[in-house]
This record gives sequence, structure tokens and C-alpha cells, in this order.
Amino acid sequence: MAEGGCTKTEEEERQGIEEDTQSFHGVGVCKWFNVRMGFGFLSMNSREGEPLEAPVDVFVHQSKLHMEGFRSLKEGEKVEFTFKKSSKGLESVRVTGPGGAHCIGSEKRPKGKSVQKRRSKGDRCYNCGGLDHHAKECKLPPQPKKCHFCQSVSHMVANCPAKAQQSSPGSQETPFSLKGEEEVQNYSPPLAEITN
Repeated sequence: MAEGGCTKTEEEERQGIEEDTQSFHGVGVCKWFNVRMGFGFLSMNSREGEPLEAPVDVFVHQSKLHMEGFRSLKEGEKVEFTFKKSSKGLESVRVTGPGGAHCIGSEKRPKGKSVQKRRSKGDRCYNCGGLDHHAKECKLPPQPKKCHFCQSVSHMVANCPAKAQQSSPGSQETPFSLKGEEEVQNYSPPLAEITN
């Protein structure tokens, strides 16, 4: 009996592996989708062309959506999809609109800092400050150098009066490293050291 139990377990494992790699076709609607996190759930109404008695939830990640640009789903949007069984439940493999068309997507976009894209330093023209070209492509003649803080051509950022006013009074003192050098230069040894 022990051998039969082991054989049965091996067969069950093989069937489980086959089920994991096997994909199915489903039709339904988007139950909900979090545009900031990029995932949600589909409510499957039909599996392999057969209507279901009760809708079944299928996980969807934005990377599986068939569409261009920002990928998301609108709540209630009709979708067709292929899905597979995984250790966590049902997961979509590819999601399209009806008939294989692109998904419509949500009008919502993530809010907050994650939306703002930081520009690298190389994306700005050093000559005129324009964002659409680099200095070597600038159509203007060489421009005078400016203060990075207030944009004045009369001084550089190190000598900017506007920046000095904005700084706290304590920061206008001599920096610590310079204080240490001044103390070394102004150092006078005690008389006891000189006599020895």
C-alpha cells in the first residue's frame, strides 16, 4: 500500500505541474485596479466559452495588459484574457480588450512624487537653459555665465547675495575647516614649551 500511495502522490504532483503550465481562456470585466501599485483583479464570467454560475477573481498585473502607454484598467472595463493556476490562485498571462483589441485603461494616474520624473543634468542646455537641446546644438551665441541661484550675470553662486540672505545667520560664519586652519595659524605655544 505504501508504494501505491507514493505513486499516487507522484501522479498528483505531475498533474499539478501540468496545470501550472497550462493556460486557459476567460472573459469578464475589471473588478478593480490600483493605478499607483499597478495591479488589480478581473471578475471572470466565462471560462473556455462556458458561462460561470458565480464570477471568479483573477489577479492581473499591469505588465500583462495589451495596450500602449501607461498600462491600467478601468473599473468595469470588458476584457478577454488567458490565465493560469499558480500557488497563489488564478493569475492572468495576457489581458486584451474584446476581440484582442487594446485595453482602454483608466483615466486616473498615480498621484504624488512617483509621477514626477527627475531630469538628469545632461537634459538641459548649459548655454541658454533650454530643456529641448544640449549646448552643442544651441542656436544662440555663447551666453554670459549666470548665478545658478538667482540667474544674475553680475556674480556666481558662491558670491550670491540672495542666497546669503536666505541662509541662516549661523551659516554665514567661517566654515569649521577654515576655523581650524585659522586657529593653527594664530597658535602661540605656552611659555613652558618655549623654555624647554
